[in-house]
Amino acid sequence: MTVRVLIADDQAMVRNGLRLILQDQPDITVVAEAADGAEAIALARRLRPDVCLIDIRMPRLDGIEVTRALAGPDVHDPLRVVIVTTFDLDEYVYGALRAGAVGFILKDAGPTLLVEAVRAAGTGDALISPSITVRLLKHLAPVKAPGVSDTASRLSDRETEVVRAIARGRTNQEIATELFISMSTAKGHVASVQTKLGLRNRVEIAAWAWENRLAEPPNDRRG
Repeated sequence: MTVRVLIADDQAMVRNGLRLILQDQPDITVVAEAADGAEAIALARRLRPDVCLIDIRMPRLDGIEVTRALAGPDVHDPLRVVIVTTFDLDEYVYGALRAGAVGFILKDAGPTLLVEAVRAAGTGDALISPSITVRLLKHLAPVKAPGVSDTASRLSDRETEVVRAIARGRTNQEIATELFISMSTAKGHVASVQTKLGLRNRVEIAAWAWENRLAEPPNDRRG
């Protein structure tokens, strides 16, 4: 399967660098580039790429506004947005993920992590730069309905294991390997967890797990 990607960044040099990294992969193709937020929305809605790589700071509309327009809770058929930015300020991270982004990658994270993030998003997973994952999940609090503990008790033992694995940043493939189940079974458990908890993506599942002490966050190392 080829992952079709849209790149949105106001700097031509950055767009070119991202495109060269991604186009070097046999299973990824860049279908469009946008220099501002409004252009990104128009191209994404017309071309329906598998993954949209969106910068935070852009002219006309910023990355959070673009993400909300393409993947927000009110979008009927949301696209998968991964934020790629120089800035790892908390308000950007929280704002983007609240708006519906499934990943957040720093531009200096390196080509390997960028490619992994695109592939993860293309298959329904999420990936966030390790340097910000810990403090992000400590503070990203998904909106919860009353009685969330009762909701947690309705998870099966296997679903609880899946939630804990997601909180550790595991992909569906890694969950399947760790729990000795098939990939399709792992995806089924993730979908069931999302439905039971009323959460939209894996990042919110991880934050929920930490909030409800189903997983313990590691020490925050911000070297």
